[in-house]
Amino acid sequence: MAAKTPSASATPGDPGASGLWPGRLAAGGSPFDGITARSPRPDLEAFLASPAVRELAQQICEIGRRMWQRAYVDGNGGNLALRVGPDLALCTPTQISKGFMRPEDLCLVDLAGNQLAGARKRTSEILMHLQIMQRQPRAVASVHCHPPYSTGFAIAGVQPPTCLTSEFELTISLATAPYRTPGTPELGRFVADLVDQHNTILMANHGVVAWSHRSVEDAYFKIETLEAYCHTVLIASQLGKPLKRITPAQLQELLQIKQRQGIPDPRYGLEQCEHCLSTEWRPGETCAAAHCAARPANPPPGGEPDEALVQAIANQIKARTMI
Repeated sequence: MAAKTPSASATPGDPGASGLWPGRLAAGGSPFDGITARSPRPDLEAFLASPAVRELAQQICEIGRRMWQRAYVDGNGGNLALRVGPDLALCTPTQISKGFMRPEDLCLVDLAGNQLAGARKRTSEILMHLQIMQRQPRAVASVHCHPPYSTGFAIAGVQPPTCLTSEFELTISLATAPYRTPGTPELGRFVADLVDQHNTILMANHGVVAWSHRSVEDAYFKIETLEAYCHTVLIASQLGKPLKRITPAQLQELLQIKQRQGIPDPRYGLEQCEHCLSTEWRPGETCAAAHCAARPANPPPGGEPDEALVQAIANQIKARTMI
């Protein structure tokens, strides 16, 4: 069965759609009807070349170009995936700069990672994207790259503090996955274990991956927001003043908006004093909520944080940037 010509353009995450993947239109039929991973190879190739899928491929290429322009990827790094059927996904190929992809470069795979169509070989990290989509049924798209500030936090094993900007709190729910070799099922499992309550994952000693229930662009926006946030936190921490936090009551308002947008966050339903804990960033820090102020802070292993060491590291970084 050949892919049908769509009567309207495919829109990832269309709230009026009858399914979670792009192109499942509420009316007028869909170019994806009848196409599955078990369809004959000629039909799958025709599906990949259809105008609707080609439009989605162009969107992926555009996001790849933005990542490359912002230096979120280097060499052949980074990969993207977009679900286009009940058991089909579109993904970027291996061994290609994400800044110079064309729609015909993209690959069609099933949810086990088997390549079904496309002239180039699919990315070696597709299993991680597919495990995200299988563990989180709402995930339409996922984007992985190596933005330097966010990856710096991932290498240091530190999650950036919360309760500092409204944009971060409204859009990002962040967790960290332990390091495993890129492209392995183990890495995919560790990342997938976190996507039920988080939409953005720091990958230790590796990079960042984000998923969206709307579009590949929305998944990319999460990475862009995280990278700007990490950069801002590092700048603010060097100004010699305590960071001013959003109050627990103010954060509660943001979380209510976030929940209405359908964005996951493990803090829904927690006490206000549990919203802004940032023990990795500032060990021993206490909450600003009045009814939590009496709670003792958990001291870090080995005693109080060595502020002199922190300042020495900051001075070294500053000196290097002035050379």
